[in-house]
Amino acid sequence: MTESLRSALKQLRLSGLLESLEVRLHEAAGNNLNHGEFLELILQDELAVRADRQLQRRVKAAQFRELKTLDAFDWSFNPSIKKKQVFDLAACRFVREARDVLLIGPPGVGKSFLAQALGYQALKAGFLVLYRSIFDVVRDFLHDEALGGEDKVLARYLKPDLLLIDDMGMKQLPKRSGEYLFEIILRRYETRSTLMTSNRPLEDWGKLIGDVPSATAILDRFLHHAEIVQITGKSYRLRHQTAKGKEAVEESKPANAPTGSERVRSSSKPANAPTGSEESLEKSKPANAPIGSTEGKHEAGEEKDAVE
Repeated sequence: MTESLRSALKQLRLSGLLESLEVRLHEAAGNNLNHGEFLELILQDELAVRADRQLQRRVKAAQFRELKTLDAFDWSFNPSIKKKQVFDLAACRFVREARDVLLIGPPGVGKSFLAQALGYQALKAGFLVLYRSIFDVVRDFLHDEALGGEDKVLARYLKPDLLLIDDMGMKQLPKRSGEYLFEIILRRYETRSTLMTSNRPLEDWGKLIGDVPSATAILDRFLHHAEIVQITGKSYRLRHQTAKGKEAVEESKPANAPTGSERVRSSSKPANAPTGSEESLEKSKPANAPIGSTEGKHEAGEEKDAVE
């Protein structure tokens, strides 16, 4: 590759083509590719690099809490999750049809994981995605309202093809939260897709928002074309803690030696010296002084006096 060619590719911002051109030239010579086949290969390289960069920019703009993929999800841990239903959603037909999705279930069962994984699938399909927790939504509106930029933040929530609103029901929301959420759902209704996660039943939303009429209006529109994914089961995040708890219980039990071992015999009986040893004789009989000794006579006399 000549320097003039390299410089021309840089000026045209064909960095993907520039990176693979040397390899493609050797490939073309070795496989006798014609000019059209060679041109198609190098253009595919450039398009692949641009698509990857665009995906990375969209991932950054989506503001995921963590980048999750369906391949990384532990499906065996919670059999209540309908795998086919989730993968049908991953095909993003609901995004094309501007339908909504609700993932509902107790904390820790994988709702946020699946929501972000579905968002990533939508990005790969070429859609714009924005991920926010319900607390981020309220905070954004309160902040921009104080600065007089309500229209700007609303436009931000109306632009993405798929809006992910996570953590609904974690705790009661500040005042006017219902107004903000209602405005988003109302403006996106039948025009853009919204996916929400909630760990509280729908009848509790009025208390969480602090505005029963707003909650009713939100659910009326959001659930009209929504697909509901009900998830039950144990906490996905605490699965390792449960295993550790069992190990701790096992470690707290005393370790017993095998039956018949020296340790069992020594702990169940007093340690006696071997039969016939001096130590054994001394422990089994009282220590008497030799017959005829002064000490023996003295003790016998004291015993006689005590009897009399």
